[in-house]
Amino acid sequence: MAFSGISRRTMLRGLGVSLALPWLEAMTGASTGASTGAQSAVTSNGWGSTISNAAMSNVAPKRVAFLYVPNGIHMADWTPSEVGKQFELPTTLQELSAFKDQINILSGLTLNGARALGDGAGDHARSVASFLTGAHPKKTNGADIAAGISVDQFAAALIGKATRLPSLELGTESSAQAGNCDSGYSCAYTSNLSWRTPTSPVGKEMDPAAVFDRLFANTEITLTPEQRAQRQRRRKSILDLAQEDARALHTKLGNQDRRKLDEYLYAIRELEQRLSRTEKLNHRDPQTDDFARPTGVPRSYGDHVKLLLDMLVLAFQTDSTRIATFMFANAGSNRSYREIEIAEGHHDLSHHGNSQEKQTRVAAINRFHAQLFAHFLERLAATPEGDGTLLDNSMIVYGSGISDGNAHNHDNLPILLAGSGGGSFSTGRHLKYPKETPLTNLYVSLLNHLGIPDRSFSDSTGPLEELRT
Repeated sequence: MAFSGISRRTMLRGLGVSLALPWLEAMTGASTGASTGAQSAVTSNGWGSTISNAAMSNVAPKRVAFLYVPNGIHMADWTPSEVGKQFELPTTLQELSAFKDQINILSGLTLNGARALGDGAGDHARSVASFLTGAHPKKTNGADIAAGISVDQFAAALIGKATRLPSLELGTESSAQAGNCDSGYSCAYTSNLSWRTPTSPVGKEMDPAAVFDRLFANTEITLTPEQRAQRQRRRKSILDLAQEDARALHTKLGNQDRRKLDEYLYAIRELEQRLSRTEKLNHRDPQTDDFARPTGVPRSYGDHVKLLLDMLVLAFQTDSTRIATFMFANAGSNRSYREIEIAEGHHDLSHHGNSQEKQTRVAAINRFHAQLFAHFLERLAATPEGDGTLLDNSMIVYGSGISDGNAHNHDNLPILLAGSGGGSFSTGRHLKYPKETPLTNLYVSLLNHLGIPDRSFSDSTGPLEELRT
C-alpha cells in the first residue's frame, strides 16, 4: 500500500517521551482535524475576539515571539540615519547584517503606559509590565497587582489550542510574584513579560533542562516513581527511547524528508549533549557569579541564552507552540558581562550621566545582546519549512520598553521586527513613525497577520499599515 502521508500532529513515542516532528513534505495535505476553509468560523478567546480556523489549518503556520532587553539602548548606535530601504546599519545593528533584508527597524513608537502618569519613579517596572500589555500598572508592592492582558496571551487564547503548548515563556532570571523591586512596584512587574489576566502574570522558565523536558516529556503517560527514578539514573536519551518509532517512520519517508528528520534528530541529540555537559560542569563560584542558578543553567550567560533560544527554535520547528516570549534579563537587571570584559552592572552603567565611557560600555552590552539575537535568527533561517524557512514564517519582535536608560524615556523606543510572517509584510526597511504612535499599533498588525481580525488592542489607534507595503 502506498504511503498516504502523515498528520502534522504525528509523534515519535517511547517510555515517558513524546517527540513532535518538524514540518515534512509527507504532511502536505494530511488531515489534522482542523478546517482549511478561510471563511469557516471561529474560535473565541472569551474577550470578544475570534479567529478563523484557517489560522489553524495544515499550511505552514505563522509564529510570533517577543524578545525583551532591559535598561534601554544606546540609541546613537541603534537608529539608522536614513529611512526606507536605502539605509546603513548602525554599530549595534551591524551584528544583524546577515539579516538586513529580513528585518524592519521601527522608530518613533511609544509606550505611554510605561510613563509615570502621576505615579513617580518606577520606570523599569512599568517598562516591562506595559511592554506587551500597553497598560499602566498599578503602583503597589503588595498582592493587589494589576496590569493588563498581554498580546501574547491574548493571541494564545485563540490560536494556542492548535498546539500542545499554547505559549512558551523563557528568560535568564527567575520570575517573582511579590516583593518590592522598583520604587514601590512589585517584583511581579519587573520579572514578568506575559500576563494571562490583569492580575495574573505568567512566570517564565529559566532552566534549559526543564524546558527540554516540557517539550519532550510525554504528558499522556504517567510514570511510576520507580520508572522515573530509573530514567533519571540511566539518563537515557529521548532519542534512544523513541528510536523504534523513528526507524519505522524513516522507512516510509522520501529522501528529502529523511534528510530533514535526520537533521532534526541530530539537533535534539546535540542539545541533549550540551545539557549533559552543563549539568556535569555546573557549580556556583561566589567570586564570579552574579546570580544563583538552577542545576541545569550554564555558568556562561551567552551559553544560557543560546540554549534557551535553540529550544525555542525546536518548539517552533515542531509546532509545539506558535507564541513565545523571552527576557534577556529582568527589568533593572544589574548583571555584569564579564564575557565581554564588563565588570560593572548593566543598570548602573545605563545611568551614564552622559559619561562617554559608560555609554561605550552600554553600547557593548547592546551589541552582545544583538549577537545572541543574531544566533537565534541564524537558527530560524537555517531551518527549512515548506517553501521557505522558520524565519520566513515568523514575526520576531526585539526591543525594550525604555529608550535611553539614563533618561528613562518611553518614546522613540528601540524596536525591531524580524521575519515576514509568511510574506505578510515587506522587510528590509527602516520605518519612522510619527511621534506618539503607540507601540500597541504594532501588536494589532501582528494579530491581524496571525488571522485575528481585531483592529485595536489596549491603547492602540489601529494597525501599522506601512508594514504591508
